[in-house]
Amino acid sequence: MVGDKLGRTLRDVRISVTDRCNFRCFFCMPPDKEIEFLQRSELLSYEEIARLVGVLVSLGVRKARITGGEPLMRAHLENLVEKLASIEGLRDIALTTNGYTLDRKLDSLVSAGLKRVTVSLITLNQDKFTSMVGRDVSLNRVIEGIRSARQMGLNPVKVNMVVVRGVNDDEILDIAEFCRENDLHLRFIEFMDVGTLNGWNMDRVVTAQEILSLLDKRFGVEELGKRDGSETSVRFRYRDTGQEFGIVASVTRPFCSGCTRLRLSADGKLFTCLFSDRGYDIKKLLRSGASDDDLKEYVKSIWTEREDRYSELRSLERAQVKDRVEMFRVGG
Repeated sequence: MVGDKLGRTLRDVRISVTDRCNFRCFFCMPPDKEIEFLQRSELLSYEEIARLVGVLVSLGVRKARITGGEPLMRAHLENLVEKLASIEGLRDIALTTNGYTLDRKLDSLVSAGLKRVTVSLITLNQDKFTSMVGRDVSLNRVIEGIRSARQMGLNPVKVNMVVVRGVNDDEILDIAEFCRENDLHLRFIEFMDVGTLNGWNMDRVVTAQEILSLLDKRFGVEELGKRDGSETSVRFRYRDTGQEFGIVASVTRPFCSGCTRLRLSADGKLFTCLFSDRGYDIKKLLRSGASDDDLKEYVKSIWTEREDRYSELRSLERAQVKDRVEMFRVGG
């Protein structure tokens, strides 16, 4: 196990396979912003990704999550899942997706070794959905993707709801009801200042406490805490059903002290924080004949020097990072 300067060990990797997306959600990739996407030659190949993950497993990584952009836009994603599933010591392979094409691709992904899936669901209203994702696309296709994952036996199927004041905060209870009825593990996410494009300010943040107050008044809830310190969400359950849900409160309840995640961007850069202003180019090593030991030492040199804790500093009004990497480039 490799520890950083704050004693956090490297245990998880989030792998962005593309910076492209078929949605243009305002909190990630606003439709009114000009964005220059990566060329195909700039992306890491599946073979390169799998090789690097193998090295990371030798350093203590046990979980991998595939992200984007929208990862299902990358062709033949099941080939990467299959390669990752063959790595001895990697215990969990998960996918985060907007769900729009999930029902078409789920069979091949699960057959290849996918263990878990998380789908973004930000509204249950079609008109609002069109506005929020910046595209005239069917909300029902996302819902069908979620239901397909549940029917495939993936358990739990997680649903992420980014809550933004004045946009979808009036649907907190509706989406809670939907997830209760369909046996889905809902996670509410406080609107975060990831990147520089989404117009974030504190006034737009619906806090974890506000969300909890609404849910407790309707259903009755109790806190379960975290299974371990590295989890991003605090766990709760409804008193009437015992069903669990979570809240990712990066803004009001920072969890930097337990962060064990390393992020790999689609173009081969390593990021030690979602709010980083720069990454470390490991693609150059991968394509220059470096040995696995060379890769291992490079990753160790990055992680052992790590001391970032942006969210904690933000809460203390001491965060200094201004040019943060955009979320669609590094993965959520």
